[in-house]
Amino acid sequence: QVQLVESGGGLVQAGDSLRLSCAASGDTFSSFAMGWFRQAPGKEREFVAVISRTGSTTHYGDSVKGRFTISRDNAKSTVYLQMNSLKPEDTAVYYCAVTRRSLGYYESDFGTWGQGTQVTVSS
Repeated sequence: QVQLVESGGGLVQAGDSLRLSCAASGDTFSSFAMGWFRQAPGKEREFVAVISRTGSTTHYGDSVKGRFTISRDNAKSTVYLQMNSLKPEDTAVYYCAVTRRSLGYYESDFGTWGQGTQVTVSS
């Protein structure tokens, strides 16, 4: 069973950038597609991005297209989320997750989750 630990969150101003990292252990990282979700207070968990096991295919939620980039380094067993042009509406807890499917877009597609990292964007 793979274990996931997110890091890189923090407090930034609107227009700034952050890079989140998700380190995996306990299984063969390169065997799994990986995703990022976020959840703001009082709202449902929202799909952000997903990347195939080789990194050849990526998809993004409409609210982050053109601003966020997902990538992975299988040699380091790590997936990243580069976030540019951050807005206050991006404030949320960000979670990485593992799916056994080739790609996933729904919370139910992902079976293993990290603990989350807080991102706060001030105006």
